Amino acid sequence: MASTSHFSLFLFSLLLLLATTSPATAKNPSALVLPVTKDASTLQYVTQVAQRTPLVPIKLTVDIGSRFMWVDCEQGYNSTSDRKVRCSSPICQFQLHGCGGNICSLGPDNRVSNTGTGGDVVTDVLAVQSTDGSNPGPIVSIRRFPFVCGNAFVLQGLASGVTGMAGLGITNISLPAQFASAFKFPNKFALCLSSSTNSPGVIFFGNGPYVLLPNVDVSEPLVYTPLIKNPVNTASGFLGEASTDYFIGIKSIKINGKALPINKTLLAISEEGKGGTMISTVHPYTVMETSIYKAFTSTFVKQLAGVTRVAAVAPFEFCYNAKGFVSTRLGVGVPQIDLVLQSKSVVWSMFGANSMVEAREGVLCLGFVDGGVDPTTSIFIGGHQMENVIMQFDLEKLRLGFSNSLLFRRTTCANFNFTSNA
Repeated sequence: MASTSHFSLFLFSLLLLLATTSPATAKNPSALVLPVTKDASTLQYVTQVAQRTPLVPIKLTVDIGSRFMWVDCEQGYNSTSDRKVRCSSPICQFQLHGCGGNICSLGPDNRVSNTGTGGDVVTDVLAVQSTDGSNPGPIVSIRRFPFVCGNAFVLQGLASGVTGMAGLGITNISLPAQFASAFKFPNKFALCLSSSTNSPGVIFFGNGPYVLLPNVDVSEPLVYTPLIKNPVNTASGFLGEASTDYFIGIKSIKINGKALPINKTLLAISEEGKGGTMISTVHPYTVMETSIYKAFTSTFVKQLAGVTRVAAVAPFEFCYNAKGFVSTRLGVGVPQIDLVLQSKSVVWSMFGANSMVEAREGVLCLGFVDGGVDPTTSIFIGGHQMENVIMQFDLEKLRLGFSNSLLFRRTTCANFNFTSNA
């Protein structure tokens, strides 16, 4: 595991390098790498890039389905290389963009606090770390990386020190699309979220391998399922646009092999864009429509009848005395959860490490939340359920590749070697 001290040393070295040198103009690296750290207070996943001239490190909350990167430009944004984007630019292609004084504008939004505003589209220098898949390589830069200017209002609810959000959604100006365009590698990225708030996980952009200590290439084997495009963005303020989020097609849910009695229409996306299953990094835990949640929890809880229930700990309903569980390599021993995808042979399985949450000392809770009746999206797969699973989003083949829990392979998403250069 990459320790906090080692990672801090890596960041210090990176900042020193940024302060004393220009980014390398390495010709088309095959991949890039970003650290992603789970914030202890908010449970947001936070990454860091360097931006502007001179380069400044900035922290961004990761929103996997958001349209673009946005940064607070009101408080201390100083750069000699920023340029506003004209309305005629290919970058300015969104259906709902604004155009005042021939300057392209878009609406940066914060889906943590459900706030939004309007802001100019701007380009500036962005510098990130290249990688050979095993170690960080030279810092490389994009001279005119597009982002949107936000303000302090949209920072509400974000982790301390964060000055914007990193959008990885299905657009032409999201981070993965711009990295792929700039460096001529495939438009894909792999998300590997750490369960630790002390040791970072990793996001790879481009080709594998994705190597974690002790020399485990987690880029294979992967199981693949189609990414589904929702033709309607149901988010407030973006009605009429296609969604930029990542949806997958769950056909059924099983607990210890038993299929739950679920209204299957809730698992499909309607013509109005409602329903379906969205992958979300701004939801710390999986959220389910009420009838799905009740079917899920009633079946799960019945199989834990021998474990002592304790008082609920918000936002969870079902909590237990931790002493009643047996520990395994995959977390505490609880019923196996299977998300059955396009066929019976394509299954995303979850075990104790991803289904149970230590809500306080000595208390373990079922880490799923009731999303209410008639929500816009039936299931949000949240961050906790994705931790220590490699998830590869291939935007060219429109598919999601995912692994079993990396705990099976005796490694974790905190085991990328950020401390040694390639």
